[in-house]
Amino acid sequence: MRVRTMAERADAPVALRVPDELSAGVPAEVRGAGRDDVRLLVSRGERVSHRVFGELPGLLRAGDVLVVNTSRTLPAAVNGRVQGEPVVVHFSTRGDDGRWAVELRTPDGRGSSLPRAGGPVGAVVRLPGGERLVQEAPLSPGSGRLWWAWVSTPVPELLGRCGRPIRYGYTAGDQPLSAYQTVFARRSPDGSGSAEMPSAARPFTERTVAALVRRGVQFAPVVLHTGVASAEAHEPPYPERFAVPAASAWLVNAARAGGGRILAVGTTAVRALESATGADGVVREASGWTDLVIGPKRGVRAVDGLLTGLHEPAASHLLMLEAIAGRPALSRAYDEALRGLYLWHEFGDVHLVLPDDYPYSLNCWSNAS
Repeated sequence: MRVRTMAERADAPVALRVPDELSAGVPAEVRGAGRDDVRLLVSRGERVSHRVFGELPGLLRAGDVLVVNTSRTLPAAVNGRVQGEPVVVHFSTRGDDGRWAVELRTPDGRGSSLPRAGGPVGAVVRLPGGERLVQEAPLSPGSGRLWWAWVSTPVPELLGRCGRPIRYGYTAGDQPLSAYQTVFARRSPDGSGSAEMPSAARPFTERTVAALVRRGVQFAPVVLHTGVASAEAHEPPYPERFAVPAASAWLVNAARAGGGRILAVGTTAVRALESATGADGVVREASGWTDLVIGPKRGVRAVDGLLTGLHEPAASHLLMLEAIAGRPALSRAYDEALRGLYLWHEFGDVHLVLPDDYPYSLNCWSNAS
């Protein structure tokens, strides 16, 4: 089947088919020399260059700020049973009242799982150790995928005893939890974290961070605890807990005032930072829940560029990329990623979107048709 390019559709944010062989089934350190052994697609407008991640420090400059998500990935998948039938419970998000948003899945017999409707109200899931989960209500009216549920034991303790990282069918096998943590991850006092890894930061190593610091690049930590990805229906992201500390807000504002660029590491960092940014473009300390969906109509107020993975067709994340890069640039980049056989998903390659005013060398960029 011919790969259909984004440019062939004008009525949707993305129209392309990603061949199965471009799904990264194992971490980069299994495929190559280390976490940072991934390719880096660099976009500046419609100009595209092909790099490796180790070149990132040389692409940035003193005064730039990288906004990083420090949420820690949880071992969020736990086996259970509903009326004797096996299920996999994905613990997505902790509510303020102690309940958890959960997704029930059907084991596929190969270590992954398949979609399954939750509910009904009051349905009981038997968990390891005699624990129970009781489903109370759908997270969103009319949606049966995620449900609020009470659990008979503290969930962080349950995950520590019985949990494992969420795994989808494109991965080649189970990986340790350490493979899903980023160098920026920090434990939350209440045991909260991300159901799925903020994966854009995965290629960073201590060596890369040190090189960026020597370059004069600064880091602004934020938190956004990611829930389960909307891989089946490509629905918008659910509300998620976030925090932008006062120090990070001050750093971003000061850098912008001084001519520095604000580059988010991952769509989660964009969502957190933009949730704390007013219509005046000023970032303020903020925390709580965000239901912000960023697209071309809303645009971005604080973010100038983005380092991110390669996203699935029709994913809502691509609307955010379109808001930052513009549709022609995004179309160009994804066509190049397909032609260049870049790898998708959390263990795959990464894409750096730079502002148009970045300096560049003409012999470093591809502008072929």
